[in-house]
Amino acid sequence: MKVVRLVAERADEPAPVGVGLTHPAARGASLTHPTSPDRARLDAATGMFQMLADSTRLHILWRLSQGEADVTALVEACGASRTAVSQHLAKLRFTGLVDTRREGRRVIYRLHGGHVTRLIREGLSHADHIITGEPPHE
Repeated sequence: MKVVRLVAERADEPAPVGVGLTHPAARGASLTHPTSPDRARLDAATGMFQMLADSTRLHILWRLSQGEADVTALVEACGASRTAVSQHLAKLRFTGLVDTRREGRRVIYRLHGGHVTRLIREGLSHADHIITGEPPHE
């Protein structure tokens, strides 16, 4: 499987010199992006969805959608080995879906922004509808 690094510009950083107000860094963060998907956006989204196509990674992401956690908490939540969870976290970090911070000697993991959180929650809500037979809604 080809792993694509998803690189996102941070809205809290100043826009690069020469960048107008149409540049994402100049506008700040938004919940909607009305741009038609070009090849770069389609490839980035495909890479992200590939990362979601593993049940252990999806479980890790779901747990992180509930709040930050270290490897020990993620191992307990997922029931996978520490080695497996660490390898999945490395892929999720590389693709930009997960961020980290240090707390003493521990590494604390969190989802990279609201888009990822909403994607995980919506995907699992859709799965719940499939399993329970609950009708679709907006």
